[in-house]
Amino acid sequence: MPTPSLDALPIRRLTLRDLTACADLSEDRGWPREEHKWGFLLTAGRGYGIDDPQGGLVAACVITEYGSWGQPELGAIGMVLVAERHARRGVGRRLMRHVVSAMDGTPLTLYATENGRPLYEELGFKVTGRAEMLRGRFAPGGPDLGVTTRAATAEDLPRILRVDEEAFGADRTPLIARLPAFADQLRVAEEDGRIIGYAAAWPNMDTHVVGPLIARDTETAQALIASLAAGTDRPLRTDIDVRHEELLTWAKARGLTSVTHNSVMTYGITELPGDWTRRFAPLTVAAG
Repeated sequence: MPTPSLDALPIRRLTLRDLTACADLSEDRGWPREEHKWGFLLTAGRGYGIDDPQGGLVAACVITEYGSWGQPELGAIGMVLVAERHARRGVGRRLMRHVVSAMDGTPLTLYATENGRPLYEELGFKVTGRAEMLRGRFAPGGPDLGVTTRAATAEDLPRILRVDEEAFGADRTPLIARLPAFADQLRVAEEDGRIIGYAAAWPNMDTHVVGPLIARDTETAQALIASLAAGTDRPLRTDIDVRHEELLTWAKARGLTSVTHNSVMTYGITELPGDWTRRFAPLTVAAG
């Protein structure tokens, strides 16, 4: 039988059964397999993909919704990948159009590489910010920050969720509630018994990714990063909003180096909701 054209291949929902195929697709494009992250995103979000008649996936992406159940206020698109053998044939454009249509007018956001940005601009996404990826072995030192941090407990979750929603601008309960199982560390910063920030460190290949990082101010963010670094012997990786210049300077002085920049893009809104002054780093750029 003749092989169907790419345009005729159906787009379907992905499930955890597709985890290996998604990791294979990442590897095909020169990305790490990131099975731990893929599993998290396919559970917390909605995956879409196109099956390759010859096996595996032609393309895939994940969208994570935030807000009220059944009435999302924001959707974050990530992990948009097309197999190398099918690249530059309009597959990514078709998949993105499908996702935008499926979200039915819900505002959208994504982090774009320089290579991906032209496609997203063609689809109507606008650049509204930038994030800088840092990576390296954290070197402790410097003055005492005077901020108390500790490991989070189950009793902290309601307060973490309140702090997170205030800073992020939408309810992320399905995502944040999975952090204790997904991350190796989850810590909070406190002042007079009140949570003023929190952060997680989750395993990704040979690093620990710091994210989300929500904090009242830069000193609180610094204390949370330092406390997470003290609990691991792996290099750290994080994506910091470039408007947080003081935190970026401090992190680089502590041994982290710049790897790349990504453009933060939005669709249907001119800027992201919430309070950017307290939103230092995303859980992962794939989930906004």
